[in-house]
Formats: sequence, structure tokens, C-alpha cells
Amino acid sequence: MKKALSIFIVCFFAISCFAQEHLSFKGIPITGSMTEFCRKLSEKGFTKISTENNIISFKGVFTGRKATVGVGATADGKNVRAVVVFFEETENWKTLVNTYEYYKDIYTRKYGIPLASKEYNPSQENDNFSLMYELIQDKVIYQSVWYVNGGTIDINIDKYGSLSGVVIIRYMDIQNVETEIKQNIDDI
Repeated sequence: MKKALSIFIVCFFAISCFAQEHLSFKGIPITGSMTEFCRKLSEKGFTKISTENNIISFKGVFTGRKATVGVGATADGKNVRAVVVFFEETENWKTLVNTYEYYKDIYTRKYGIPLASKEYNPSQENDNFSLMYELIQDKVIYQSVWYVNGGTIDINIDKYGSLSGVVIIRYMDIQNVETEIKQNIDDI
């Protein structure tokens, strides 16, 4: 359900958006060649760790925390279209919620009230195991989405591994998504 919210919002704005600017990550516009974007990201201190399925992964520090950053390419692999930040996984529910709430707060300070936001964990128990179990069962929704000039930013808590979770921040450039949608429409 939380993924459906993100997809709906991204698709809605991709179809109706006439953004003049590209979304930026760490001051780097999410546009142009993958090679150039990744070079600039490396200059900011990130180290390339892998390449797989049009995604180049880096390790580095984002807002003072260790993170893995995935740079997603368009279907042809040539241009950048999205950036995803994965913070370190944890088995501690309170750590996940505190991290999520911290980033929700600083993104709200910068971009205003989220377009959509929902925090829900159905566990009737307050112990860590019960709370994490609900996350692993895909019953938890912790997600906030901002529509900003040039794209969308989505923060959420997601399951990771057998009994751990991770806070993820996604930057999706609307112009590049729209271009890819138009190319796909031409293909059908």
C-alpha cells in the first residue's frame, strides 16, 4: 500500500507536471548522463561500490550519517532519473522511527508540509519484536511525500532482511520520468 501511494503520486505529477527545473541531490541536478552525475557524486566524497540493472551504488555520508546511495538510470541506461538513499539497517524499531521522524522534520522545514503522509503500525504490543514483526509482514506504513520544484521526494520505513528495517529517501526527477513515459507510449 505504501508503494502504491508513491507510485500514484509520482505518476500523477509526471503526467501533469510542466517543471522547468530538475530536482537536485546534494546540489547536483538529477539530469544528464549517468557518467557525469556519478562523477560529481564521487567528487562529493561518495565511493562507487557496484553497478547492476541500470543502478550504480555508492557508499558515503549523507547529512552526517553513513548511507548507501543508488543512482537510477533511464531504461536505456544513459541518463540519470532518480537517486535513492538507504540508511544503515537496524533491528530496533525506535531507531527507525526516530530516523524517519528526523528526516520528515528537516524535509518539512525545507519543503513545507508533505503532500501525503501516513504513519501506521497495527501492533497492539509495545515491544521491539512485535513492532518489527509487523514491519516484516508489510503491515506498517511510515511514509511522507513532497512534491517539489522538479520532482518528488519520498521518505519511508521499509523492511530489510529477516527482522530489520531501513529508512529510505527517494528523489525522483519528474522531467526524466515524463520523458521515459513518453518513450514508452511511443513503443506501444
